[in-house]
Amino acid sequence: MTNPRFDVAGIGNAIVDVLTQTDDALLDSEGLAKGAMTLVDADQARQVYDKVGPAVECSGGSAANTIAVMAGLGAKCAFMGKVKDDAFGKIFAHDIRSLGVHYQTAPAADGPDTGNCLVLVTPDAQRTMLTHLGASIHFGPADVDLEAVKDAKVTYLEGYLWDPEDAKQAFRTAAKTAEDAGREVSLSLSDPFCVDRHRADFLDLIEGHVDILFANEAEIMALYEVDSFDEAAAKVAGHCKIAALTRSEKGSVVVSDAGMQAVPAAPVGKVIDTTGAGDAYAAGFLYGYTQGEDLVTCAKMGGIAAGEVICQMGARPETDLKAAMALKLRD
Repeated sequence: MTNPRFDVAGIGNAIVDVLTQTDDALLDSEGLAKGAMTLVDADQARQVYDKVGPAVECSGGSAANTIAVMAGLGAKCAFMGKVKDDAFGKIFAHDIRSLGVHYQTAPAADGPDTGNCLVLVTPDAQRTMLTHLGASIHFGPADVDLEAVKDAKVTYLEGYLWDPEDAKQAFRTAAKTAEDAGREVSLSLSDPFCVDRHRADFLDLIEGHVDILFANEAEIMALYEVDSFDEAAAKVAGHCKIAALTRSEKGSVVVSDAGMQAVPAAPVGKVIDTTGAGDAYAAGFLYGYTQGEDLVTCAKMGGIAAGEVICQMGARPETDLKAAMALKLRD
């Protein structure tokens, strides 16, 4: 087997994140549930966008955030996700490529606009998201960069993208390509509601194709329809090579052939914005994994990355994450 060009190739929704600070009054006036993610159409997204103040716009989406954080740590990464050839599409492509990420997905010439996610952060650090998926859900098998998948140690799949049938086929195409090339496949469950909609499909994918599974406490319990984390962790054992299960302030648990290994959460300062904590955890974990670290160290790296992200606005670390990680791993 040849040496891979990439550590990780991610596949997910290509969305432009629009991050802005606001107050509860806007949420109330728009009838938005604080802390929730609501899917909206283009008109609803534009209506709220016109009411907010200054914002930061950057490439986003769950898997894209993970890939961006990994790139910041020094990993070699690729990403696949669909945008339209419009203003937001150009912002997404320029931003993710500026991080050194290989991104070659052809933009759509027509159809829905590039997706965007309006992230409304209130003073209590809660983030309320309005997501217009737009062109991102039109990712299909033809959009899979087969050479990038073959040349990546791990192909990372975003559960949020599982809804459309073309995307399901794209995931299966990518997973088979990775397996045939002797590479590994990773999946993030993304959201409990996602799990409820696709439980049977996810179980089939995990048992048949996934080497590394990422899920939080609510997602893994939803997957196995049980009432306790311990039950869920016991059930996932043996269904995939590694399950990295996050538990917020309780840290994470890694399930593998070595059993269950609990890793405490990294110390953090004041929590500002929880956007992207799970994405950052996956980034830190996969970075450690692709660099040959043991699983406990991978989980520590994931926790450090998540801890850095929640102490600032947005899903990308504003500080030197690599330096912070090296310092905290020594502590």
